[in-house]
Amino acid sequence: MKLKYFAGWLPLVIIAVANGTIRQIGFQNALGDLHAHQLSTVIGIILFGIYIYWRIKKWKLDSQSEAIKIGLIWMGLTVGFEFALGRLVLDRDWSLLFNDYNILEGRVWVLVLFWVAIAPILFYRITKK
Repeated sequence: MKLKYFAGWLPLVIIAVANGTIRQIGFQNALGDLHAHQLSTVIGIILFGIYIYWRIKKWKLDSQSEAIKIGLIWMGLTVGFEFALGRLVLDRDWSLLFNDYNILEGRVWVLVLFWVAIAPILFYRITKK
């Protein structure tokens, strides 16, 4: 993995932590857990999109396959970070960690992962024109 791909992913962690903090102190009590999770997911997708667009445009990628590689690496790093933080740092139960992936119960976190995977490809195509 190219070091620049990892370095390019790190701001996504900062964005995610800031988004989660805003959810916790800003609107979780007012909206409840599920609706706060859903709103935070939308906000995260928008903020990630802004950053990913900027990053892909700045990098001037050589090919679509490079954009695909970046998306898959970033998605993998995001999942790995989430589970490592949840289990090792926050000592959360596996069932709680997997709960955010249960789209049938309105937990839409998986959309963020999908977005992180496809956004580099989408923005590569847009900026390549």
